[in-house]
Amino acid sequence: MKKELLHLFPDELKQILTERGIPGYRAEQITQFAYAYVPFEEMSNLPKDLRLKLSEEFTVRTAEAEATLVSKDGTVKYLTALPDGNRVECVFMRHDYGDTLCLSTQVGCRMGCKFCASGQYGLVRNLSAAEMLGEVLLVNSLQGGTPKKRAITNLVLMGCGEPFDNYDNTVRFLRLVSQKEGINISCRNISLSTCGLLDRLEQFINEGLPVTLAISLHAAIDAKRKEVMPIANKYTVQQTAEAAKHYANATGRRVIFEYALMHGFNDTEEDISAIKKLTLGFSCHVNLIPLNEVKESSLKGVTRAQAQEFLQKLTKRGVSATLRRTTGADISGSCGQLRQKYMDGDKK
Repeated sequence: MKKELLHLFPDELKQILTERGIPGYRAEQITQFAYAYVPFEEMSNLPKDLRLKLSEEFTVRTAEAEATLVSKDGTVKYLTALPDGNRVECVFMRHDYGDTLCLSTQVGCRMGCKFCASGQYGLVRNLSAAEMLGEVLLVNSLQGGTPKKRAITNLVLMGCGEPFDNYDNTVRFLRLVSQKEGINISCRNISLSTCGLLDRLEQFINEGLPVTLAISLHAAIDAKRKEVMPIANKYTVQQTAEAAKHYANATGRRVIFEYALMHGFNDTEEDISAIKKLTLGFSCHVNLIPLNEVKESSLKGVTRAQAQEFLQKLTKRGVSATLRRTTGADISGSCGQLRQKYMDGDKK
């Protein structure tokens, strides 16, 4: 089985090359081509025999665009095919502060959140660090970017999968994507979303990767959170808040609580009081998201006006909060919806 070239740091590649009698300086050339997402046959500065040797031992492109949907708001959703035939999604979103890619970390998901399409078929497998990096490099190239002049300025690990359920590959990906020799996306421009695997979160604090932590909360009352998020049966809201506070204090980074508003479920005065209590005493922010409904779920979203009203009530209580801009609603914008259509045989 061939090795993934994108899995390697330049010094690791250099060691492999020198062991094979190939000059070490070739590692920098190969890395530049790889991060431009160029196939071996197009690495023009390399001798033909070296390109052949590399192609026999390594793969360089770990994701290919199988389908592309463009929203009227400029959002672009890619269904990406992996070497083994599995598919994941990534979404390119344009913002005033920089263009953002939302990428996947697993094929499917086993967290079982009721409002999410990503886990409808369960977990198939983890993505490798190289496959995650391939999503970034693929979209960067399709959007006209290069490693030195990127089309992507920000990353969010909020697509298919739970990043901390694929811990080792996620950590390696973060180190690869932020290295100066590659595409050099600063960790401070990267957000990682977790449903709350608190044991992994405590481990992550020691990695020295100062990403923005986003915790999928979606209810600040234990009984309600248990209804929609199985992880709530293992960790309470209070334990989740304490872990978030530890991360904020240890890293100096503000923690984001993601809160998908569901009509008649988590949008009451009782919920507002619970959120207020949860967010006391540390640097955090609540990101309100009108639920993007999934057909297999009975949960319903709220209108934009209802979301605005909820936001106003929160801010009057002194909670730092904003309402997320809705993007890509006309192109199956929610995580996992496009992949699910293809799995169900509906490619329209």
